This record gives sequence, structure tokens and C-alpha cells, in this order.
Amino acid sequence: MNMKKEELKLTQAWDKTFPKSELVNHSKVTFVNRYGITLAADMYVPKNAEGRLPAIAVSGPFGAVKEQCSGLYAQTMAERGFLTIAFDPSFTGESGGNVRYMASPDINTEDFMAAVDFLSLNDRVDPERIGIIGICGWGGMALNTAVLDTRVKATVAATMYDMTRVNANGYFDSEDNEEARYAKKAAMCAQRIADLKAGEYKLGGGVVDPLPEDAPYFVKDYYDYYKTPRGYHERSLNSNGGWNVIGCESFMNQPILKYSNEIRSAVLIIHGDKAHSRYFGKDAFTNMVTNSKYTSNKELYLIPGASHTDLYDGGKDHVIPFDKLTAFFREYLK
Repeated sequence: MNMKKEELKLTQAWDKTFPKSELVNHSKVTFVNRYGITLAADMYVPKNAEGRLPAIAVSGPFGAVKEQCSGLYAQTMAERGFLTIAFDPSFTGESGGNVRYMASPDINTEDFMAAVDFLSLNDRVDPERIGIIGICGWGGMALNTAVLDTRVKATVAATMYDMTRVNANGYFDSEDNEEARYAKKAAMCAQRIADLKAGEYKLGGGVVDPLPEDAPYFVKDYYDYYKTPRGYHERSLNSNGGWNVIGCESFMNQPILKYSNEIRSAVLIIHGDKAHSRYFGKDAFTNMVTNSKYTSNKELYLIPGASHTDLYDGGKDHVIPFDKLTAFFREYLK
């Protein structure tokens, strides 16, 4: 059995898109998932905390890094008494994986489960009080993790995407037909050959820059976060070259939320009611409670006037409902 860690180059300087809190202790940690990939994380521990603590693992958005909003969520929840980690998924940020900028419904769900492994074995953590937060595309991964991982007692999906749905069906299900899916699959198969001939994987491009005047609302929303000082980070895929063109190929054929109505643990789905992505959260909640025996601990919480990226960093009106999250985790991680 080989669980040897990769040697990762971890930045020790504070390089986040949010200010450092004086209420928590911060450190870098690493752990290995079951595919042998070493993941990098920021750990936040409330100062002067005693005994074993409830813990939360945070990741997302899809294509972001832990120095952006997942770190903000983690640090803020640590200020409120939880031991937290914000981690970079496999193949991205400071985490390992020899091929960069690839994604996988399986491996990325395993990343969350490996984070739960790490927390379960940490001397400062009560292993019976572990929760997770997934943001954007990692909201869907968090729900998928909640289906698989019976150790997770509480899950928050914030401004979530179902990455399998958006890859297979396009935005707003506008490409939900066999012909469109076939064309996308054929293009990616052709790209595989082109990449092998070139000896490298072609990047698909991050958030468009410069921003076209006629860009859709949601593209402007992303630009305002990833391409401005508000959220830009040098290691963020979305801020720069994006995923590989074939990076999300397997999402085309793998719905991840099929058994979500079997989640027994608590789930809170949070969305802005002005977010282009709201339909993902709304439908995920409906699917989760339909024909389910476990509905009393499930909630869909909509925030009036909030866009998709407002739940990344709060936006100008500081709309992330941290009091709501704190009450939720205190109730179900007690």
C-alpha cells in the first residue's frame, strides 16, 4: 500500500483575495486521495479553541483556487468556532496530479472524501462533527459527496452548478438534444488526437477578456469577479487559461445527482434569486426531496437580489448568509 505524498511547492506568504483574520491561526496542510494525488489546503483554526472541534471542508468554485472564495468561507467559519480547510482539487492550484487542468466527477468527489479523511484523523477535530461546503460547480460535488460519504453530517451547496448537466445540456439546457451532444463529443475526440500530436493539452480559455459589449449577463458577472482585483488570482484557472478543452469530457455522460434523494444527512442549498444558475439549485433541491424519506433536514434558501458571484465574496452588499450557515452547522454538527 503506497500513500506517499507528492512534494508540493506551497506558497507560505499570504496571497489570498481576502484579508487575513487575526481571530484564527492559518497553516498549509496536505493529504492524499485514494488515487494517490496529494491535495493542498489552507487550514484555519479558531484561536484559543479548546478540545475537539466541529470541522468543515470547503472547495469551489469550479476552476477557482483556495485563495479565492473557498478560503473566505473557510476563514469566516473558523472565526465562528469551526476548524476548517479550503483545498485545491486534484490537478489544480497547489494540489498535485501530473496532468494539469483536468476534471473528473469521480476524482473530484473523492477529493472531498479525502478531505473528510484528513479531518477525521486530525487530533483537533471531533470526527462525528464534520461538514462540507461546496461552491458553484463544487456545490454539485458536495451533494454527490453527501450521497456517498456517511461521515458527512451537514452539507452546504452555495450558488451551485451541476457540472454534468451543464456539460451535457449546455447553459439553460439550450443544447439538450442528441445532435448537440454528439457534436460536442466529436469535437473533443478530435481534440484528443490534436493534443497527442502537439504533445500538450490545449487550454479552453478562462473567462473572456476583454469583455465584449454584448456579453451575456452571467459572463459579465464572472468577469467582474475573476478578471478584476476583486477576485483575480494568478493560479486560478478561471482567471487565466481555463480548463483543458477536453478537461471535462467525462462529465458529458455521468449525471452525479441520481441518488440525491437518499441523502440522510442535513443539506442547505443557498442561491441568489437573480443568479443565472438558480435553476441548478432549485432543481437539485426538488430532486433531493422527491420520493425521499429524509426531507425534514433539507432546505433551499434564496437570497433576494443576489447574483451568482455575489455568493463568491458577498458582492457589494455582503450577501453571503454566514449567520445562516453558522446556525445550520451548529445545529447539525452538535
